[in-house]
Amino acid sequence: MTGPSRLLTNDVLDTRFRSALARLAGDGRLDTCTREIDPDLELASVMKALDGGPALLFPKVRGHAGAVVGNLLSCQANCESAFGADFRAIRGFVERAIDNPLPPRLVASAPAQEIVLREFDIRDILPALRHAPADAGRFVTAGILIVRDPETGVYNASYHRLQLHGPDRLGVKLDFGRHLRLAYERAKARGENLPVAVVLGADLALHFTAATMGSQMPEGADEMAVAGGLSGAALPVVEAITQPLLVPAESEFIMEGEILTSEDAQEGPFGEFIGFMAPAAPAPVLKLSAVTHRRDPIYPAINGYGRETIMLRKYVLEASLLKVLRSAIPIVVDAEMTAGGLHRFHAIVQVKKQMTQHEGLQRNAILASFGALKDLDYVVVVDDDIDIRDPLDVEYALATRMEASRDLIVIPGARGHEYVRAGNNGIRAKLGIDATVPFEEKHRFARVAFAPVEREAGLFTSDPAAAEAALGLT
Repeated sequence: MTGPSRLLTNDVLDTRFRSALARLAGDGRLDTCTREIDPDLELASVMKALDGGPALLFPKVRGHAGAVVGNLLSCQANCESAFGADFRAIRGFVERAIDNPLPPRLVASAPAQEIVLREFDIRDILPALRHAPADAGRFVTAGILIVRDPETGVYNASYHRLQLHGPDRLGVKLDFGRHLRLAYERAKARGENLPVAVVLGADLALHFTAATMGSQMPEGADEMAVAGGLSGAALPVVEAITQPLLVPAESEFIMEGEILTSEDAQEGPFGEFIGFMAPAAPAPVLKLSAVTHRRDPIYPAINGYGRETIMLRKYVLEASLLKVLRSAIPIVVDAEMTAGGLHRFHAIVQVKKQMTQHEGLQRNAILASFGALKDLDYVVVVDDDIDIRDPLDVEYALATRMEASRDLIVIPGARGHEYVRAGNNGIRAKLGIDATVPFEEKHRFARVAFAPVEREAGLFTSDPAAAEAALGLT
């Protein structure tokens, strides 16, 4: 198995969906299912059981001709393999994307339009999953919705779940505060429907930029141009068949249609990323006008309550957090959005104090973190000798360097994420912990150092016979 190469952030990346799958396969990060599998509950359950491991390819899906890929970006190893770069380089690409967008490049023809369907039953075309027994039905979970704001003309790309309601109708979960919701409300105020394209199996650069939210992706940013900035090359796009939109040319599936502004339908319940069932509620309807796809398309599936859902935002959020912290707090070295905090609610920030005047900046970093990412509820600041990606080392800092009577910083009544039920409709206290050593006392907290040794190949063996012989048991 070969590991990902360390690319520099000024490199051009091949982030096409099938190129990423090829890299995963070459690195031994794509496991193939050897039998037919049922998209009704079984496939999602297998994805959940193997969550955080290699990506999964299901070539034989009951009732459907095409393949399904799951758990694609569900862990660091998969992300690094898919991009062909380590996680620090990926974060650098994300930061480059926001600062250096490249307008998309129009092409005349596209793999995404090899097959064009104007009459169809979307339930037969897509191997969309029913994920959990309590779900209301089958859901498309990896769809990137592309719209053009009716007032600004700016393209927006974002993830929203879609419930299959009929041959050409889907329910769209539109959260308030999102740019797609704003475009929808603007279209509704004008008495118009909102043209939309739902993209499945797009360029990974678009996967990541579509996962960027809020202050990290302002309303005026064109997400297809930002995707070009991430990969370092303009995203190839083609004109949609039935809607006045440009769509990514390299996609596996594209569903074209309009979000109806005069009709709602019941959507949900559905298992959300936070681990709870989102309740049923009225939601706008997407009426399809065409479906296009590659020959032998590959359908991507994301478990709502699965690691890929949260991993999609991990490096985006870390890059956004570090951009703010490094510009404001000079002692910040690195940051980690932790798995236990769903890569969204908890962060470990690493600082390096080099003089007495740096004392106190670690607490400024806590406050700046909460300001940078609204959903952050818990921030721990540690010194540069602590491995922020090792939970045991972070807990060591808490055990030996944090004194609760002075090092807990509580900010009551702050805004967080409304899905966290411990809060009150998104309002809850935020907690910062200063687990750093005062600069003047660093010598008192120095850890034991051992003499360096060179690791020799074959120095040890796990053969039981060798141990038995050495112990005189044979």
